[in-house]
Amino acid sequence: MNKRTDSQSSDHLNGLPHAESLLSRYFGYTSFRGCQAEIIRHVENGQHAMVVMPTGMGKSICYQIPALSLNQVDRQLVLVLSPLIALMQDQVESLQKRGIDAAFVNSSLNREQRLARYAEVAQGKYRLLYVTPERFRKPDFLDVLASRQIKLLAVDEAHCVSQWGHDFRPDYSRLAEIRELLHEPTTIALTATATAECRVDIYQQLGIPADDIQLFHEGIDRPNLRLDVREVWGDADKLDAIESTLRDSEYQNGSVIIYFALIKTLERFSDALLSRGIDHVKYHGDLPRDKRRRIQNAFMSGQADVVLATNAFGMGVDKEDIRIVMHAETPGSVESYYQEIGRAGRDGNSSLCLWLYDQSDLMTQMQFIEWANPDADFYSRVITLMTEHPEECRGFGLEWMNDRLQRVSRHDHRLATAISMLDRQGVIAGPRPPDCFQIIATPPPMFQDDAFLAEKKRRDQERLYGMVELASEQGDRKEFLNRYFLGEDEDHS
Repeated sequence: MNKRTDSQSSDHLNGLPHAESLLSRYFGYTSFRGCQAEIIRHVENGQHAMVVMPTGMGKSICYQIPALSLNQVDRQLVLVLSPLIALMQDQVESLQKRGIDAAFVNSSLNREQRLARYAEVAQGKYRLLYVTPERFRKPDFLDVLASRQIKLLAVDEAHCVSQWGHDFRPDYSRLAEIRELLHEPTTIALTATATAECRVDIYQQLGIPADDIQLFHEGIDRPNLRLDVREVWGDADKLDAIESTLRDSEYQNGSVIIYFALIKTLERFSDALLSRGIDHVKYHGDLPRDKRRRIQNAFMSGQADVVLATNAFGMGVDKEDIRIVMHAETPGSVESYYQEIGRAGRDGNSSLCLWLYDQSDLMTQMQFIEWANPDADFYSRVITLMTEHPEECRGFGLEWMNDRLQRVSRHDHRLATAISMLDRQGVIAGPRPPDCFQIIATPPPMFQDDAFLAEKKRRDQERLYGMVELASEQGDRKEFLNRYFLGEDEDHS
């Protein structure tokens, strides 16, 4: 899209069609990028769409412009399913600054705020409403939505819908049920990363026949990004590579994200870089929420140029001048890697995406896969422990449970995965103590199905192997990414 430099104007400026005039008025752009206009026409005509578009290339415009065209006399609403609270809050704040009537409903609201928001929605306020899929567990929320006409359902980060997507969220697999509750509205699914296999699964989870949903695929090429993989051996080699890269004059005058897989590795490298005189900030999930927010704000405002981060940092970070995205440890999948490098060079200027590949890092990711995929026996033991020893579980907590479930390592994180999955499937009363110890429903068959659980683990291993293949690619790595994501699928626009 081309940025406007003159003042904003009315809906009929220079005879622009309605969608283009809304784009100019609210977003300051004079024209759409790529197939955005075609997608908007498609969904405004009541047809379903699957949109695969590189990070930072304007996916959200494809449902935000239709929201601005709504007939609010008929109480129409665009409902957006988004996976992260921080991401939806940033998006809503940005829209409100542009004068767009948008809001969110999530767990960051207290009871009084939530009820007030529900009342506003029921009264017909808001064109765009952002929620997580877990919100559909709440009967009072469903009652509120019944008072509105859902003109368009937008499923953001749609790879979360697929059980094989790299960021699988069980509540996203209820999309067919959710669409039925909403009287099957026109649906647009959007992501930067979905393989052909993942897209087929998304269609099935949405409950939309593949023939009834059109794929708009922009490809994954970002010409201004340089993809580089440098093989290293050990911390010292990595530190030298990080220091030399940060001092490269070609990528000065911008910001830098350095990704780590483990918090303890991030902390170790932080100390080493400070000893070399390299100033930076740190961002990871163990920091308090208010501190994470301050660090992100400092990075976004340019007060901090370099951030060392785990993958907890990035969703919703829309900063134009990120010159370097570096992976100091191997990501777990090509999908994750591509999402993260997509944050570089959104201003169109030359940017470096450097992966420091140490084969020993693969062991870390293999351990993550084990933790993320408990088998049926482990789920059975968790449920049995909660059922037969509820008082001990509540009294002594998760650490006590962990000691009884696993004899090899107390640092095994399978229990955290099991608790999360049982909560998302509605088996337990909540994700944290003491609610997580209360069983409120019979576990669904998936927790007893070793074949199902083993297949998911195999897919996770396959995605990690994709990173090994990317590292060893001798040709154009962008071509490798195109093959990986497009596969044999030929149905893209």
